[in-house]
Amino acid sequence: MEVAESQLSRAVEQRSDKKPILSDLRESGSIEQDSDIVMFIYQDEYYLSRSEPDLGTPEHMEWQEKQDRCFNTAEIIIAKHRNGPVGTVKLHYNIRYSKFGNIVKNSQQG
Repeated sequence: MEVAESQLSRAVEQRSDKKPILSDLRESGSIEQDSDIVMFIYQDEYYLSRSEPDLGTPEHMEWQEKQDRCFNTAEIIIAKHRNGPVGTVKLHYNIRYSKFGNIVKNSQQG
């Protein structure tokens, strides 16, 4: 098994939806053709933290709610899988340890 890393082109920065897609890879033609699996790691929190609206505005309240929802989460985007399905898996991400884990949902006892 071989693992390769690749940079994304700057095209992703020009879109409103920052989730990477296959065509964002540099040399994407050869990577897409030769690879069995292509996966991306995406953190909405990364982009939200760079676009904080003015404090006290309705936009800031909406922004804060989005921040709270995506705090410590990441998405593994399986963009290509030669022998299986593609899709997205949402995971807990501990940035301090660069560690991924299952998301545990709080349940209310009734």
